[in-house]
Amino acid sequence: MLTTKEKTKVIEDFKRHEKDTGSEEVQIALLTEEIKRLLSHLKKHKKDVHSRRGLLKMVSKRKKLLNYLKEADTRKYNSTIKKIGVKK
Repeated sequence: MLTTKEKTKVIEDFKRHEKDTGSEEVQIALLTEEIKRLLSHLKKHKKDVHSRRGLLKMVSKRKKLLNYLKEADTRKYNSTIKKIGVKK
């Protein structure tokens, strides 16, 4: 899990307006940070199947959110992809 400080930093970077905590960009960014954290964990603990399953669920959820954002607003999709550094 991300700490509260890390979450607020990510939210500050990706929010649309002052009280935004749940827009697609914010959700994608938070999932990306959590995925990075889990990847580093799985490099140390290769046999941790439960965490691997959680990682796959997070990647799938992020993909769905990215597809939705791509359909809704291509400009925001492209800027979000560049900010988080995901290949597409």
